[in-house]
Order: sequence, then C-alpha cells, then structure tokens
Amino acid sequence: MKTKLVIFGITGDLSRRKLLPALRRIVASGEGGALEIIGVSRRSLDVDELVGPLLSKITSVVAMDLADLDDYQDLKKRILPKGDDQTLIYLSVPPGAATRIADNLGRAGINSPAVKLMFEKPFGLDYESAVDMVKRTSQYFDENQVYRIDHYLAKEMAQNIIAFRSGNAIFRHLWDGRGVERVEVRALEDIGIVGRGQFYEQTGALRDVVQGHMMQLLSLVLMDIPSRLNWDLVPDLRLQALRRIVMADPTKAVRAQYRGYREEAESPNSKVETFVKIELESDASNWEGVPLTVMTGKALDRKETEIVVYFKASHQDQSNALRFKIQPDEGIEIDLFTKKPGYERVLEQQKLQFKYQETELPEAYEQVIVDAIKSRKSLFTSSQEILESWRILQPLLTAWSLDKSEILLYDQGVGVEDIINSI
Repeated sequence: MKTKLVIFGITGDLSRRKLLPALRRIVASGEGGALEIIGVSRRSLDVDELVGPLLSKITSVVAMDLADLDDYQDLKKRILPKGDDQTLIYLSVPPGAATRIADNLGRAGINSPAVKLMFEKPFGLDYESAVDMVKRTSQYFDENQVYRIDHYLAKEMAQNIIAFRSGNAIFRHLWDGRGVERVEVRALEDIGIVGRGQFYEQTGALRDVVQGHMMQLLSLVLMDIPSRLNWDLVPDLRLQALRRIVMADPTKAVRAQYRGYREEAESPNSKVETFVKIELESDASNWEGVPLTVMTGKALDRKETEIVVYFKASHQDQSNALRFKIQPDEGIEIDLFTKKPGYERVLEQQKLQFKYQETELPEAYEQVIVDAIKSRKSLFTSSQEILESWRILQPLLTAWSLDKSEILLYDQGVGVEDIINSI
C-alpha cells in the first residue's frame, strides 16, 4: 500500500520545525512504508531547498489558490487514492483556514473512504465554535477519517501512563478515591510567548494548553482500564472519564498574566491569561471527592510538564507520590519511605526513578504520522472528547468575558506558589 501525504502549509513554521524533520526520520527508518509527499503552497518552490536531499526524491509541490475550487479539482486528479492506496492530508495551517480547506476538499470530492484528514489544535475557541467545527467537518468526512492531533498524547510517557496502569497490578487497587488523595496535572514553562503574540491574543493559556493538552492527560489518569486492554478503545475510555468531570467553577480558578506580556503581544489593555490554575472534580463513584488540579503558565521559574498522583498518607507527613514526567526528562518517579541508614529507626523519603534518557525515543510528530498511516487512532482526540473538554471549561470563558476587573499580574521567573500567595 502506498501513502500519499499531502501537506497544506508545507512552508510554515510547524512544517519546517517538526513535520519535515519527523518525515526524514520516518523515511530513514522505513516505518512509513511506500510514501509520496505532496506539499501545497500558494507559490512554486524549490523542493530540494525546502525538504533536503533525503526527502526531495519523493516530494513534489503543488502551487494553488486555497479558495479556488477549480484548483481543488486539479489537486483531486493528483492525490485521490487508487486501489489499496491511501491519501493522508495534513492541515498544517491556522484553525480557521483548516476548516475552510476541509470544506473545499469535501466540495471537490476529495473525501473518499481512503482519504484521511489530520487537524492541528486548537479545536475551536469555545464550546459553540467547537460544535460548529465538528459539524462542518462531518458534512464531508466520517469520524474514522478525521485525525485530530494532540502531540502530548503521542509523547512516550503519556502512552506509558496507560501501560503502567494496565501492566502493574500493585497499583490497581490503589487507583481511585480510596487510595488517592489528589491528582495534579502541571505544564509549566520558563519562557514567554516568544513572538506568538497574535496567536496568544486569540487563545490564552486555557485554550492553548488546558483544553488542548491537559484535559487529555487528566483523562488518562481517571479513565477505567479493563483487565485486558484494547488500545483501540482508549479514545472511548478517555471520553467516558471526561463525561464524569463536573463543569469548572470560576470561583475555584485563578488566572494571571506575566508582566511584559502586553508589550510583547502589542496589546496594551490585554486581559489574556498566561497562567491558569483550575480545581476540578469528577462525579464518578470511584473518584468522587478527589481534588483534581490543572495548572499551566508561561515565564515561570521552571520548565516542567508532569502528572502527579498523591496517595493517601498512612501516617502524618508520609504520603507517597507517583510522578509521570512528560518533559523535559521523560520518566517515572515514585516517592517512597525507607529506613535511614544508621543506628536510629528513622524513615526518610527516597525516590525510585525510571528515565528514558539513554533511550532514543520517537518524536511525538513521528508517532502521530506513523499512527495515522497505520490507522491507529488511540493517540488522537475524537470530536466528542473535544466537545466534552469545552463543556467542562466553558463556564470559565463565560465568567472571564464578563469580568471587568484587572487581571492579576506576576513577575517573570516566579514560582507557582508566589502567584497563588499573591491573591
């Protein structure tokens, strides 16, 4: 079977930084099978200069007007799959453009069952726009043809959360409200928006990170895992977990903006949040009463993305914690108590660690492209998952849009605790 990979936005930043390097590694490894790359651009390009020598032999570029249906008809003749072949269309373009391109592909008849469509986040800007996006896409493409990318789900450690839970019986009886004190999902960065002011003014931390990544990571912790796991069922298991999360309470959320953001974004009156902390809860019987904390922020004192499961203490100050460290150093860390060496019978905390540092891991974008080629959907977000995430978070967006007060400001380089304590 041959795959025609069509990349809209092949000259864009994401393509140059992530997609093309990932494709070079995929081609070098042979994981993608028989592959032809077709880039779509508004103008003619030098293929060798764009993709480099390894990919130039299998790459061509089509210049077209993305609003002209006649150009889509010409594209159809070139990319529509025949026989057992398939066409994978990667929309590496802004969200509004992606939906319009998907509409035009459908109108042109480039939507046969062997055509797959890959979308980048954000998936809407609120619940209403997400519903519209899903509805428009479903006019021409079935859900099994649509691959919505959340590259956090494709990271090795995110996948390992599922494997860890299903493969280690020692934790199975602790993994609910009887054994878990609280759960925290953190995605912290030590840099600011770095030239993404226009994008960030339309999104903010909640839309950019919480809805797009963190709700998915939280669902990996909360979802039920059957004794015999079928990875194809993972999206539905995540969905069931999201459906049990209660809508966010604005009084239990903190939002803030780092000083200097307005100058970077060239928006002197901006109230867009660069930090957000949300307290959530699930009404599932096995998680009822367990606090679920989600927080993300930019320009903080450290770079860290991790999920921390705090287990209930057997004695005061002796709570075990399990950390799934997603970046910068992927691995698993468990806080344990052991006897301190010496004459006294005193306990001390030790860390049991597993790290991937010496293992060469596939990059997230390698994984999503290979999985899309092989029709594996466990690492992709379904339309219903997207809508459930927005259902949970919409009360925050609504409340913040009506809030006339000034947003809380914080200095660059501070810790999360400093922001919370300043309230």
